[in-house]
Amino acid sequence: MSGRDTLPEVRGKLLRDEPLGPYTWFRVGGAADVLFLPADADDLADFLKALDASVPVTVLGVGSNVIVRDGGVEGVVIRLAGRPWAQITTEGDTITAGAGALDSMVARASAKAGIGGLEFYAGIPGTIGGALIMNAGCYGSETMDVLVSARGLTRSGERVDYALADFGYTYRHSEVPADIIWLEATYRGRPDDPEAVQARIDEITSRREQTQPIREKTGGSTFKNPPGHSSWKLVDETGWRGKLFSVTGGGAKFSELHSNFMINPGEATAADIEGLGEAVRTDVQSKLGVNLEWEIKRIGRPL
Repeated sequence: MSGRDTLPEVRGKLLRDEPLGPYTWFRVGGAADVLFLPADADDLADFLKALDASVPVTVLGVGSNVIVRDGGVEGVVIRLAGRPWAQITTEGDTITAGAGALDSMVARASAKAGIGGLEFYAGIPGTIGGALIMNAGCYGSETMDVLVSARGLTRSGERVDYALADFGYTYRHSEVPADIIWLEATYRGRPDDPEAVQARIDEITSRREQTQPIREKTGGSTFKNPPGHSSWKLVDETGWRGKLFSVTGGGAKFSELHSNFMINPGEATAADIEGLGEAVRTDVQSKLGVNLEWEIKRIGRPL
């Protein structure tokens, strides 16, 4: 990346050639040209305002639903994680959470405050920032069902506010510009008994532990569900559950526990994982005539 040694001054951290694998759930991928860990929203805004507009910017949360390719990521990767980005507050039947707050922690905070309706977030392995981008949901509920508004920054560091209607949400999709960097979101639930809310969260958590490979190096749901189909059934019908696939000799596979979840059994590369997904997409299209769309985000350069 040109100009990497003349980046704007920050109060956070700028790490050059920082390996990104440890920041992702798959534990694979190359290095960021530069990894920026902002101190707070003002630090991030000032950095973006001063950063050359030609420098690519990529946002990374906890890396739960992403494949970082083996060649690394060009430009600046901004990671919003840690206390400054994970604040959660409640007032009445509303809850406001930072973009770096884990979805599961937002669910727990809603239970403590006696706010029902956000229990489904206990089943989503990611952060609020990612949930906003993709209208994350599970078990019959989606972000669009509870979101009131969200605040963020443009690529040039200007603050913007979006109401629910501005998102144009559909299934796992938003019409908001892809370069918005989310700072926080406000949700509205309904008054409920804290113990009842917690009981529903416990049920979701237990169900997830029994049906998903959450102890493995995984990336959550690999494919969106095509209209009229369940992705896991399509993977099963084409014989890919538990079948090892390798591009580089390491190998990745779809979980025996849930066949819409890819896992890194140990020595997989990003090329193995992405290659597996593409091989399954091709097979399902060829044999069943159904197009599988990625739900996992893939970023960076292949080797």
